Amino acid sequence: MSDGFEQKEQKPFNTGREETIMEETKQVGKGILYGLIAIFSAMLLTSLAVSLLLTATSLEESSFNWLITAISFLSLFIGGFISGGKGKERGWMIGALTALSFSLIILLFQYLGFGKTFTAEQLIFHLGFLGVCMLGGIFGVNMRGNRSST
Repeated sequence: MSDGFEQKEQKPFNTGREETIMEETKQVGKGILYGLIAIFSAMLLTSLAVSLLLTATSLEESSFNWLITAISFLSLFIGGFISGGKGKERGWMIGALTALSFSLIILLFQYLGFGKTFTAEQLIFHLGFLGVCMLGGIFGVNMRGNRSST
């Protein structure tokens, strides 16, 4: 029995928010991945250069401690900068996630390879890495924004 009114199938109300969340998640993941690649690449090149210097000269490893520490912080800053630039939003969060991912990878290598967790000194360094990488992420987002608006 039809009373002249046809019922249309109702579609759920979709604002497109699900797609937006997926795109933001992809951007964050992509930013973190690029940042980690930059960090590990810089550290690999630094390790190669220092090992060549130690082999070719009479310098000792203790003479490179401050240089290696400075380059480590610079590498994390650059990684955060790249992460923030690729992520385009929330640089502090992307930088923090990049630093936490880096610290987790280092912790896993150290724990699974040597059976040791972080010492207090290493924990302080990794907290510093977190701050520097967050700062790099903030600068990366802001530099990215300046380039696209001009």
